[in-house]
Amino acid sequence: MRFAPLLFASLFTLSSCSSLYYSGMKKLGKEKREILVGRIEDGKEAQQEAAKEFKNALEAFQSVTGFDGGDLEKLYKNLEGEYERVDSRAKKVTDKIQSIDKVATDLFTEWNAEIAEMGNRTLRADSEKLLRETQAQHRSLMRQMRSSEAKMQPVLRVFRDQVLYLKHNLNARALTSLKKSVGAVDGDVAALIRDIELSTKEADKAIAHLKAPTT
Repeated sequence: MRFAPLLFASLFTLSSCSSLYYSGMKKLGKEKREILVGRIEDGKEAQQEAAKEFKNALEAFQSVTGFDGGDLEKLYKNLEGEYERVDSRAKKVTDKIQSIDKVATDLFTEWNAEIAEMGNRTLRADSEKLLRETQAQHRSLMRQMRSSEAKMQPVLRVFRDQVLYLKHNLNARALTSLKKSVGAVDGDVAALIRDIELSTKEADKAIAHLKAPTT
């Protein structure tokens, strides 16, 4: 298989880049745990910003249902802009979630390796227990964040369909279609925002767990 050497080289390059990054951050006094806390805080903020953009986009779509005369082309451009902004926010959320999971995986790998080096059985057992608890906390955080992320895509597809329909039709029939669908979208956005709020709380728990002093 010709691609195998390329795949190995790519993975090796990514691993080397990560090692250099962590090495550089350690020189600045930042351990993986602190980096992870920062990534979780960034991820929480990205989801909160995405929730705001989804609200703004929904308001823009709702305003179309009250359209009465005027420049329909201008209205379309406004909706298209709202869609692009909310789509960009959704992509940032995905990037942040992936970066959180990457640092957490690296942290747990290092932690596990260090446990193997410990000679004191009692201390090793305590460290293993703490590792399991932290991994469980991380899995819970990832489930909640991934759940919020997954709910963004169906809403985005509805928004995108309506933008394209308005673009293709620029007439009263498009407005009628928007009016019928906006109620359903309203419920989807509300569910998404509730999910993001739960995700935010989960992120706060994870941050508190990581910042808690160890005994």
